[in-house]
Amino acid sequence: MKIVTRATAMKNLKGYIGQDLRKLALVHGITTYETGKQNKGWKGLVLERLAGLQTNVSKAPNGLTYELKSVAFRCVCDELTPKETMAITMINPEELKAHSFFESHCWSKLKTIVFCAVKWNGKNSEAAELLKVASLDFAEDDGLIKEIKADYDFIRDKLVSEGFDALTGKDGKWIQARTKGIGGINPHTGQRRPVTRAFYARTSLVKKIFEIAS
Repeated sequence: MKIVTRATAMKNLKGYIGQDLRKLALVHGITTYETGKQNKGWKGLVLERLAGLQTNVSKAPNGLTYELKSVAFRCVCDELTPKETMAITMINPEELKAHSFFESHCWSKLKTIVFCAVKWNGKNSEAAELLKVASLDFAEDDGLIKEIKADYDFIRDKLVSEGFDALTGKDGKWIQARTKGIGGINPHTGQRRPVTRAFYARTSLVKKIFEIAS
């Protein structure tokens, strides 16, 4: 089996910057809108092919794991800006209490993500140009990582001192602990669904990663 490292995947993807993922999907036989309904995962499938991965292989052996993330960017005042925040990983309160930042699932996910900036051209738009490819730990400046760690430490300390329910999306400069899931009352059981939270990368973090890794 051919092993595609993250560095190789990034190099492969960068070779397609400026190209339309929709046209590349057609080349690789990946369904996008042909059935009359959008295949929501088509961009991810295309990126995997361009990176050199098989569609059913997301992990390489010997711990060479990484994840490709398509991040939508749009023009705001003639400047490309991330369209929305990005989920990093679910928060397990006991794990958060037990693990420091560099031992955490949050960091293990963040450092292995290959961010692929894709141009957003409006709802249901078929065109999707690949703009940039970046990775947080490929950046030369570790100042941003230290600031993300400070956010994590603040959220972790707040959990310990005030409890899980005290966590809010307002905390953190770069990452936040936001409610995730539909919540409310389950209409089938009449029981309240448990509150779940996840670490999210703010749009400012996504933008910064591309700036320092360019």
